[in-house]
Amino acid sequence: MRLLHTADWHLGRLFHNVSLLEDQRHVLEQLIEIVDREAVDAVLIAGDIFDRSVPPAAAVTLLDDVLGELCQARGLPVVIISGNHDGAERLRFGARHLRQAGLHILSDLANCFSPVTLSLGGLEVDIFGVPYADPEYVRSQFGVEVRDFDSAHRYLVERIDEQRHATRPTLLMSHCFVDGGSASDSERPLTLGGAESVAWEPMQHFTYVALGHLHGPQFRGGEHIRYSGSLLKYSFSEASQRKGVTLVDIDEAGSVQTEHIPLTPRRDVRVLEGELDALLTQGQGDPKADDYLLVRLTDRHAILDPMGKLRAVYPNVLHLEKPGMLGSQQRQQLSRERLRFDALDMFSDFFAQTSGEPMNTEQASAMSKLIGELKRDEEQGP
Repeated sequence: MRLLHTADWHLGRLFHNVSLLEDQRHVLEQLIEIVDREAVDAVLIAGDIFDRSVPPAAAVTLLDDVLGELCQARGLPVVIISGNHDGAERLRFGARHLRQAGLHILSDLANCFSPVTLSLGGLEVDIFGVPYADPEYVRSQFGVEVRDFDSAHRYLVERIDEQRHATRPTLLMSHCFVDGGSASDSERPLTLGGAESVAWEPMQHFTYVALGHLHGPQFRGGEHIRYSGSLLKYSFSEASQRKGVTLVDIDEAGSVQTEHIPLTPRRDVRVLEGELDALLTQGQGDPKADDYLLVRLTDRHAILDPMGKLRAVYPNVLHLEKPGMLGSQQRQQLSRERLRFDALDMFSDFFAQTSGEPMNTEQASAMSKLIGELKRDEEQGP
C-alpha cells in the first residue's frame, strides 16, 4: 500500500500581509500530480488544514477543489485530523456523510479510539487519528488526571495501542510537538511556558506515525515517526527547509519505506544580505526576482528610501533589516557611544542623499555644534 503523508497546509495564510492562496493552489496541484504519478492509494493530512478556525471563503473553496480531485475524481480515501489552527467543530461538519465518499475527518476526540480501516491492494491497515487537544480538554472529556501535553497525549496513545488489531499494520496520525523536534517561527506555540512537548516513546510500536505541527520535514525516535513538514515556507526562518510531501510504502509484513518528494513553490522564500548597490545590480539579472525576500543591508551609512529602491528590482521584498547600521561588533544591541560618534557622519550622508549635494563648511559646523549641545544636555540630565 502506498500512502501520501502531508500536513500543515495553512490554507488562507497571510505572509507579511500578502495572501498565499495562489501559492498554495500551485503546490496543491503538484500534490495531485504526485498522487497520479506515484500511484498513491490514500492521502493522510495531519492537521492545520486551515490557518485559522474561521477560514476565509476562498480557502474553503480551495480545500473543496482539492478534495474533489482526490475523493471524487480519483476515488481515493483521504484521512484528515484537525490541528491547533483548525476549528475542529467546523472542520468535521458533515463528516459522517462524507465517509461514503472516502473522506474521513477525525476531529472528535471522543472517537479517536476507533480506527479507519482501509482495504487496498489486498492489504488492510488501521489508521487511528489523534486530533489536537489540550490537556484540559482531555481531562474533562475522559475524567483523567493529566496536567500537561505529554501525559494527555500518552494517555490517548496508550488507549489506542490497546485497540490495535493483532495482525494488521497500524498507523497513527497526531498533531503535536514531539520532544526534541526542530521548530520554526511560523508555528503557533501550543502553550506558554515550554510545556507543550510530548514523548515519542509511546508511539514507537506503531507501523508508521504521520505527524503534523512542525513545519520542517524530520523524524523523531525512529524514521517511521515522521513530520512531513508544511507545503510552503511560512516564515523566513524556514528559508533553508526543503518543503514537500512524504511517500510511505507499507507491505504485508508491516515494513515501511519512506521518501521525501519536494514541491516547487510559485515563489521561493529567501534571505539576501549585502550592500544596497550590490543587491540592486544582482537583482537586475536575478531570474527569481519575484521571490518573497527578507533583505539585510550591510551598508553602514544612512540610505534614503532603501525599500523603494529594492522593490524596483525585487518587487516582493517583505521585510528589511539594517544590521550594518549597528556596527560590526554589536549587531544585536545599539551602542550609544557609537551613535554619538557617528551622528555627524550619518547626518552628512542623509543630507547628501536628500539635497543632492554635500554640506558646506558652515552647515557642517552648525550641525556639529548642535550635536555637541544635545550630547551635553543628555549627559547633564534634567
